[in-house]
Order: sequence, then structure tokens, then C-alpha cells
Amino acid sequence: MDWAMAGLEPAAFWAAMAVTLFAGFVKGAVGFAMPLIMISAFNGFLPPELAVAGLILPTLITNMSQSTRQGLGAAWETVIAYRRFLIGTVVFILLSAPLLTVIPRTAYLLVLGVPVTAFAAAQLMGVPLALPIRHRARAEWGLGVLGGLFGGISGIWGPPLLVYLLSVGAEKAETVRVQGVVFLIGAVALLAAHLRTGVADAASLGFSAALVVPAMAGMLVGYRVQDRLDQARFRRWTQGLLVLTGLNLVRQAVM
Repeated sequence: MDWAMAGLEPAAFWAAMAVTLFAGFVKGAVGFAMPLIMISAFNGFLPPELAVAGLILPTLITNMSQSTRQGLGAAWETVIAYRRFLIGTVVFILLSAPLLTVIPRTAYLLVLGVPVTAFAAAQLMGVPLALPIRHRARAEWGLGVLGGLFGGISGIWGPPLLVYLLSVGAEKAETVRVQGVVFLIGAVALLAAHLRTGVADAASLGFSAALVVPAMAGMLVGYRVQDRLDQARFRRWTQGLLVLTGLNLVRQAVM
């Protein structure tokens, strides 16, 4: 198991496995939030670089499953339909990824924690987050770029995508599939970017590969919840969880 430990103590390694199992379950049930839960918890006991590297392969593999759940044809149609968002996200992940190794830890946590908390709290309180989109192409480019800027630094680019999907009125199945496609392609870009920065190396990718197992196990259970339970109610509980994880990031920054 040394190849997967990345120099961690056993307690830290197994804590990371448990966090990833839970995060995978949430992702399977609602289609998002796995990297957010992982990074929020990981920052409490892992170095920032290892925390980001650890979520790369679980994000890649789980989104491969999510994006193709309705078939490869539907996934490809999504790529074409949301190509502007995808291009903006990928390009700016590549541009912003080098900032991870130089940005101060406090700033990194605040930049991630404050908008995530605000986004989740607004959803939980029923505040409409849909934007009055008059020029869909411009909105797609702008929110894709914003997601990429956050994604390169933190490994998380979901909130701008969720705002965009709410704004265009995407239905449930499409929303889950689009998230899977965008997160999958973004994860490939994140891996490429951090292979270049050195954040993703043999040790950190071994750790990330080990986390794929609990991520997929949790996700398969979460799929069953997604198919059987009231999605709106479960999503509301998840939004409450996102508020707590965002506040935890802010707490770590100010402490």
C-alpha cells in the first residue's frame, strides 16, 4: 500500500478514503458536489497540493460514468451543445492551474469558501439564481471562463455551471448528464495542467488512484438514491451540506 499512501500516516489515508466514499455517494445521488466535499474535508488534514491532486482521478472516473449513463450518443450531443462553456472552462483551467503553488493558503480557502457558501445558502433559502440570459453564447463563454479560473486553483468548477443550467431551464436528466460531461473534460484538463505544474506526480497520483475505489462505490449507491427518492428533497439536504462545507473552508482560512 506504500504506493497509495503518498507519505501519509494511516489515519490520514483512511480518513481520506472515508471522505471520498461519502462524497461519491452524494455525487451519485445529485450529480455534483464530490470535489467540493473532498477538498473541504481534505484541507483539514492534507497539504493543499495533495488535496487537489487526490481528487483528480476520482473526479475523472466518476464523471466518465455519469456522463455516459444515457449512452455515448447523448454525451456527444452534450459536448456539441455546450461547447462554448467547455472551451472556456478547459482553457482557463490550464491558465490558472499554476497559481495553486503560489497563491497563499488563506486566500485559496477564502476564494473557494466564500462563493461556495453564498451559492449554496442562496439555493437553500430559495433565492432564484437563474440569470436573465439574453445572449446565451456570451453567458456560456463568461461562466465557462469563471468556472475554469476556479477549477485550476481548487479543482472545483461546478457552481458557475449550475447557475448556467438553472438559467437555461435544463431538465433533471440533462442537468446531471451535462455536469458529468463538463466535469469529465475539465478533469482531463486539470490532470494535464497539474502534470505540468508537478502537483500531479507518481506519489500523488497513486494516492488519487486509491481514492477511485471508494468514490465509485459511493457513487453506485448514490445512483440508487437518485433513481428512487424525491430528488428535490434530497437536493435540499445536499445544499445544506454545501453550506456547511463552504463555512468550514472559511473557518480554516480565518483560523
